Amino acid sequence: MEAQEIFKKVRKIEIKTRGLSHQIFSGEYHSVFKGRGMSFSEVREYQYGDDIRNIDWNVTARFNHPYIKIFEEERELTVMLLIDVSGSNDFGTHKQLKQELVTELAAVLSFSAIQNNDKVGVIFFSDQVEKFIPPKKGTSHILRIIRELLDFKPEKRGTNISEALRYLTNAIKKRSIAFLISDFMDEGFEKAIRIANHKHDLIAVRLTDRRETTLPDVGMVRLQDAETGKMMWVDTGSRSVRRNYEQWASKKRDMLDLTFKRLGVDMVKVYTGEDYVRPLMNLFKRREARR
Repeated sequence: MEAQEIFKKVRKIEIKTRGLSHQIFSGEYHSVFKGRGMSFSEVREYQYGDDIRNIDWNVTARFNHPYIKIFEEERELTVMLLIDVSGSNDFGTHKQLKQELVTELAAVLSFSAIQNNDKVGVIFFSDQVEKFIPPKKGTSHILRIIRELLDFKPEKRGTNISEALRYLTNAIKKRSIAFLISDFMDEGFEKAIRIANHKHDLIAVRLTDRRETTLPDVGMVRLQDAETGKMMWVDTGSRSVRRNYEQWASKKRDMLDLTFKRLGVDMVKVYTGEDYVRPLMNLFKRREARR
């Protein structure tokens, strides 16, 4: 992609997602993703009812009058985006590809984070960790992330969610808010999710397309697996083939829902070409209700 074309696309995404982040997500983000620790703010004179454990004895001795330390909740967080860049992201049948949806989601979450003065880092993964961008603050850093998403070419096309989560656990020592953005075309990642969610606040964002749940009746078609490259003929004119596919898709959906629920991980589902604001807002509201 030419540099000028990338710049135009970055600018377009910035305008759209920064507006959404500022107008819609900022307040919800602030209330839901609060700092977990406490930091020293100031000292003031002791008042009746104050916790004597917070008395600052050095200041008290200096002024010969009791003073206490005031603490406030730490506001600065680290937000990590674990972004699936495997071959299945090239799929989309309704206005946009999954890859385009990923870029917008990452931008909205990133702009929401920097409005809260938080750091944002990114892990791009396929069936290996493709790229790590360490957490930093600032608009220029977010624009770099968007540029990378628009122009990044992964070396591999498969998916290995466990590998990405292991990398997160090893690379990020401080507890973070970690958004795992994927279509979850993978299996056997439950243990890695359990370990990562114990250390971090993990949130699963599942990308999907309406056509992934049903097959159209268009006769015999040749399909290719975007991740393995395998070709196959499918008779979509067969009712039993369409029914079996729908049952498989439904079973996979239910399995993912149950897995995340059992592991205590919030999950939100977003569709290509459809509004992602409402699903994200509902996620934030569910988390706020549990606080």
